[in-house]
Amino acid sequence: MRIVEFRITRFQFARERVIGDSQVRADDANVAALELIADTGAVGLGFIQTLFFPLPDLAEIERVFVSEVWPNIEGQPPAALAHRLGRPRGGNQRAYTLPFHEALQVALWDLAAKEVDLPLHKLLGSRRDKVEAYASGLDFHLSDHDFSEFFGHADSIGYRAFKIKVGHKDFEWDLNRLKLVAKAVRPGALLMIDANEAWGAKEAVTKLEVIRRAGYDLLWVEDPILRNDFEGLRLLRESCSWTMINSGEYLDASGKRQLMQAGGTDILNVHGQVTDVMRIGWLAAEMGIPVSLGNTFLEIGVHMAAALPEVQWLEYSFQNFDHLVDEPIRIADGWAYAPDRPGHGLVLNETARREWARPKLLPRAELGDAPFNPRVKNAR
Repeated sequence: MRIVEFRITRFQFARERVIGDSQVRADDANVAALELIADTGAVGLGFIQTLFFPLPDLAEIERVFVSEVWPNIEGQPPAALAHRLGRPRGGNQRAYTLPFHEALQVALWDLAAKEVDLPLHKLLGSRRDKVEAYASGLDFHLSDHDFSEFFGHADSIGYRAFKIKVGHKDFEWDLNRLKLVAKAVRPGALLMIDANEAWGAKEAVTKLEVIRRAGYDLLWVEDPILRNDFEGLRLLRESCSWTMINSGEYLDASGKRQLMQAGGTDILNVHGQVTDVMRIGWLAAEMGIPVSLGNTFLEIGVHMAAALPEVQWLEYSFQNFDHLVDEPIRIADGWAYAPDRPGHGLVLNETARREWARPKLLPRAELGDAPFNPRVKNAR
């Protein structure tokens, strides 16, 4: 199998709710589908996503891809590229101009698994086909009413663990959100908070103690302080032994290794770059450190989560992306199920390609209504 062609489809559409945290917000989706086409006709699919700034016009995306990526993959076997190690020296150690890296890894692994006719999670070595999911609202900018409705719905459809955003300038706001989520979900539910680096180390210790005295036993606190403050993260682990510190989300593979070696995490947070996740996941297993899968586009992370021995939880945040593929990842009763189809199991939907493709950048006001999201409350 060799890669002989590529196709990029640019999408831009409204979200059905504002997402964000203590630092950022977004109410639109900016996505491009990358399809790598092999000489066998097999197609590997990945998604290019920018969260807070629109992607450029399709012609510019293609120009950058042809310039920076295509010369290194054209005519190459996908499995070899998926495993290939680079030599990070000097100018070779740099990011692409556009965020192709994750999409490229996902598409290559999709093709590699299809070549051997295996679901991706089985190619990666899984012994299971489902992982428990926790409900994540990306909820910082929701009203109290919408916040309570969101988590109440998640509870009603089987979730038993819930993560909320905190880090407001008014700490009473954070405490009120904890009160609201505890009221919205079942007694004994597992609660997590995510501050997105809003606090300093000593501040975090103080606020976490207040949260504990208020009666909230947190499963974990995520990214409470700066990502590179390994000493502060280690202090939090020692000072707040009643909960766990989940960190590493914002670090690359090298940074995650340094974080673990510095003792700065109880649970390592990883995302959707398949090769990187598996490599750092193997190291985490060697060190006995649990791993959690954060948000991955269309929940592709279920494959890595099923394959890594230290993963219990996968984040699910109910985003309106399902219309982009023929058959989304199945999520039911608080569990995410890895597909048994060859590859990662996602195929770009042709209706979405026709109706939602936006080759040219549109102003936000011209995006129209958000695509239908069947997984949220009051879905029609």
